[in-house]
Amino acid sequence: MTDILLTHGYFLMEDPAERAVMKPYPPLGLLYISSHLKAQGFAVEVMDSTFMDMATAMATLAAKRPPVVGIYVNLMTRGNALRLATAAKAAGATVIFGGPEPANYAEEYLARGGDIVVSGEGELTLAELIPHLARHGLTGLDQIHGIAYRGKDGGVRRTPARKQIADLDAQPFPDRGAIDLERYLQTWKTHHGVRSVSLIVARGCPYTCNWCSHSVFGHSHRRRSPQNVADEIEFIRDTYAPDQLWFADDVFTINQKWLEQFAAEMKRRGLRYPFETITREDRLNGRVADLLAELGCYRIWIGAESGSQRILDAMQRRTNAVRMREMIALVQSRGIRAGTFIMLGYDGETWQDIDETARHLRLSAPDDVLTTISYPIKGTPYYDKVADRIAGGGAWHESSDRALTVVGRRSRRFYRHAQHWLAAESRLGRLEAAPRPDLLRQARARASSLVSRLAMYATRHEVEHG
Repeated sequence: MTDILLTHGYFLMEDPAERAVMKPYPPLGLLYISSHLKAQGFAVEVMDSTFMDMATAMATLAAKRPPVVGIYVNLMTRGNALRLATAAKAAGATVIFGGPEPANYAEEYLARGGDIVVSGEGELTLAELIPHLARHGLTGLDQIHGIAYRGKDGGVRRTPARKQIADLDAQPFPDRGAIDLERYLQTWKTHHGVRSVSLIVARGCPYTCNWCSHSVFGHSHRRRSPQNVADEIEFIRDTYAPDQLWFADDVFTINQKWLEQFAAEMKRRGLRYPFETITREDRLNGRVADLLAELGCYRIWIGAESGSQRILDAMQRRTNAVRMREMIALVQSRGIRAGTFIMLGYDGETWQDIDETARHLRLSAPDDVLTTISYPIKGTPYYDKVADRIAGGGAWHESSDRALTVVGRRSRRFYRHAQHWLAAESRLGRLEAAPRPDLLRQARARASSLVSRLAMYATRHEVEHG
């Protein structure tokens, strides 16, 4: 008999943006929980909804009737998770919510089908919860650290935070065998010509960017040993034969000494895979760039967020806009594609700040740029700062924090034009930096830039309302 069924409520075919990209990766967080619980002797099923539809997922819950259902929720999956919770309750299950969002909305999740909300890492908490629920049901939950639940009076009760897992090497690898990983690999192969597998080498980010959620790992940073990571890569090689890897860490190059040891371990074992990952400008230098190239890095995403130092400082980003451009050039000089993230619409951003960001992109000429329009995530300092001006989103159970806006800032329409303008300016930077000038493409990029700039000007007085 199953002790717990784990699921996550992400449906690829319901996500137009992700369907256009078609680069799905499995839910590593759930797979870590699954492998941990199985190692403790629990019977675990994983219902990976990525390639399902909602009707199939709900029918699966009705057919399996697991005693406990654990649902991982992030900013993208709130509505789906709540629908799955309804189906799980109808099948007689106790519903546990976890992941980066539910802890910030414990009352709402407990009011809409949740029996328990897990805060932080789920492995140790669930290993204690499952036998407790089997013996005592929903009574005596005050003994379990790291959860929220509804007390007898109907109020939300929160227990003390649970200590984090200290030794990540002692944790089993993610339970990739619990899902159809080959489906992910074939999707990648069909759309991109390569088989790609994801993994993480650390948990948590110690930095203080005030718009970023730290609800699962806090501001901790714990790393696995280079040997342990290399062991997992060997396992992935022997089991799945990938063509490339994705290191899904917040800041892969945070520790240069670790990176030196990891590169040496990979070389000793004869392991080398093309990969991409994420970092910050202050965690890059010439030696780190050399190590990345030696390891096979073909693209590194450098979180810029803005080309305006004033905005970076307001974000408490602790990075330097000028050095950012230097680091983009540095990794490109090693044959590594430089990707970068840009966030528009941060509170207090001016037209001049956007101009500085455009100048930054044109001068640095990154190979890839992803732009977003900022939104306040509950539980972050940024959310608290603008809390009295937050609007939008509609009905909570049908929306997400990504739909929130800040009253008084420029309109979403203005910022969509700004996104197009930044894309054109970035494209111009790449064309101007090319060894052979393509005057026709440059002219088209300038025309696109001009049109977007005029559209920004036409919508400059539009602001967000409550």
